[in-house]
Amino acid sequence: MKAPIGVIDSGVGGLTVAKEIMRHLPNEEIIYIGDTARCPYGPRSSEEVRKFTWQLATTLAKMNIKMLVIACNTATAVALNSLSKKMPFPVIGVIFPGARAAIKATKKNEIVVLGTSGTIKSGAYEEAIAALNTSSKVIPLACPTFVPLVESNEYEGEFAKSMVMETLLPLKNEQFDTVILGCTHYPLLQKHIEEAVGQNVKVLSSAEETAQDVMEYLDYHYMHHPTEEKKTPVFYTTGSVPIFKTIVEKWLELRNADVRTISFK
Repeated sequence: MKAPIGVIDSGVGGLTVAKEIMRHLPNEEIIYIGDTARCPYGPRSSEEVRKFTWQLATTLAKMNIKMLVIACNTATAVALNSLSKKMPFPVIGVIFPGARAAIKATKKNEIVVLGTSGTIKSGAYEEAIAALNTSSKVIPLACPTFVPLVESNEYEGEFAKSMVMETLLPLKNEQFDTVILGCTHYPLLQKHIEEAVGQNVKVLSSAEETAQDVMEYLDYHYMHHPTEEKKTPVFYTTGSVPIFKTIVEKWLELRNADVRTISFK
C-alpha cells in the first residue's frame, strides 16, 4: 500500500518515535506534523488537546495517509479512543506500548512514570499498566520543565542536567527499578535522567515498542509499501522552521531535511 504513515506530536518529541519507525521501516513514507507553536500540550485542558489533535489528524487524513501514529502521550491519553472510532485508518498511540515495555523490563513491579502534567493527571499509564499486571506499583511524577528544555534545543549541557536532577528529587526516597519516559520529548534527556536515577534503574521509552506495533499491524494487514526504495520523510511544524530543522537533522541524522511550515486557526 503506497500511502504514507502520518505521525503527530505537540512538537519535536515525536521524532523519537518517527526515528524508530524509520529505522524498522525504511521503505515507508513518513509525514510528520509537530505543533511547536502550541507546545507544550501537557498544561492545556483536555478539550484543547483533543481539538488540536483532531486538527493535526484531519490535516493528515487529507494527505491520504494509511495509518496515524499519535506520538504524544498527552494527545494519546485524551484523543486516541475518539480518533480510533472515527478515522478511516488505524490509529496507534504510545501509552500502551510504553506500559508494555515497562512490564517486560521490571523485575520488582515498581515503576516510575515521568510525564507531562496532562498525562499524569489522566492516569492513563496506571490504567494501562494495571491492565497488564495488577500487582505493579506505579509512581507518577509530572515534569513540566522537560518539554520546554527540548523544544528550545537546550536538552544537552549542565543547565539541562541540573533541571533534570532538581525535577527528579521527589523520587529520592522511592523504591523502583524501572522508569517510563511517558513523554516522547524525554528520550532527548535520557542520559541526564539515567544519571539522576542511578545505573541499577532501567530507563525506557515507548518509541521502540510503538514502532513494533506499527510494523506488526502493517505485516498482519498486508499494508507495507510495495517498493524497496527508501523514502524521504516530510516534516511540518507550526513554529520556527530553522529550530525544528536543526533538531530534526541532529536527532534523525539527516542532511537537508524537508521541513515545511503549516498553521492552524
